[in-house]
Amino acid sequence: MQAQWSTRLAGAGAGLVNGLFGGGGGMVLIPVLSRQGRLKDRQLFATSVAVILPVCAVSAAVYLFRGSVPLAAAAPYLVGGALGGILGGKTYGKVSTLWLRRLFAAFVLYGGVRYLL
Repeated sequence: MQAQWSTRLAGAGAGLVNGLFGGGGGMVLIPVLSRQGRLKDRQLFATSVAVILPVCAVSAAVYLFRGSVPLAAAAPYLVGGALGGILGGKTYGKVSTLWLRRLFAAFVLYGGVRYLL
């Protein structure tokens, strides 16, 4: 029963972060999923993406219904984002998990520094 609540809280945290900042729920899920230790590294990243997809869809729907998304400004990023997602998915199995962790940490660090400056 305790495990169910901790996973629900982690999901709620990911959704909250995603809804507040327009993304970043994976930054909540990766450490939580990692701490549980039941997933291999590759499964860890893939599971995070699988959870974040519907979370992002819900956040996007809320933003759309509130009129907060200028679709004309968002549309050009959709094609590139889809292509990048395909490329990332295909490249994923060819990159060592050590480098996946390093790249993830580098992006988190870069984003944090950019927001502070």
